[in-house]
Amino acid sequence: MKKNILILTAFILMLGFSAKAQMDGISIGLRGGVDFQTFNGKDMNNDALKFSMVPRFNLGVTADIPVAPDFYFQPGLLFTTKGAKSKDKFLGMDMSAEYNLSYIELPLSLLYKPMLGNGHFILGFGPYLAYGVGGKVKYEINNVSTDEKIVFGNEFESANPQDMKYFRALDFGGNLFFGYELLSGISVQLNTQLGLAKINADNTLAPDSKTAFKNTGVGLSVGYIF
Repeated sequence: MKKNILILTAFILMLGFSAKAQMDGISIGLRGGVDFQTFNGKDMNNDALKFSMVPRFNLGVTADIPVAPDFYFQPGLLFTTKGAKSKDKFLGMDMSAEYNLSYIELPLSLLYKPMLGNGHFILGFGPYLAYGVGGKVKYEINNVSTDEKIVFGNEFESANPQDMKYFRALDFGGNLFFGYELLSGISVQLNTQLGLAKINADNTLAPDSKTAFKNTGVGLSVGYIF
């Protein structure tokens, strides 16, 4: 219920911001795309994580606010999905886990858009702030799978060090992207994202664990500026 209220509130804010921006002459855009996401960081023994990338998506609105010739401030409000997949063997059994987390995300980018040919070159970078609103983890052991909902919180208690359905809701990091925008308003861009926040919850029964998951991804998106 709380997740549905948060998503509804976010989209109402998006619509309200779009209406105001149009009155102020600010360019409003729609953007969506496919990302390839994974987790970087350390496991409980302080070794580098070994996760595979998984396809995810993002969808939302952006606003281009002029601040200087060819420079813009571009805030956005997106619904994004992130995650990763791991495979391992334990006592002769094939084991895997795939994580799928959903976020409401606020990117705040500085955009450079000079004229280039029949359109604009795009180069942007800046921080993002995201809040988890849902998700699940799918476990598979010898081709038998089970799904569990992601539980958001800063701490949890479990005697199983592999119990990793507990995540912090808050995520933040940086974005870098470049692309091309046609005079018609259609654009294509390549995106990279580096998470700086530890997103896995702390296990209070294993206070010495070094485990730290951080979202990381690359992707391709398309947009349209009105």
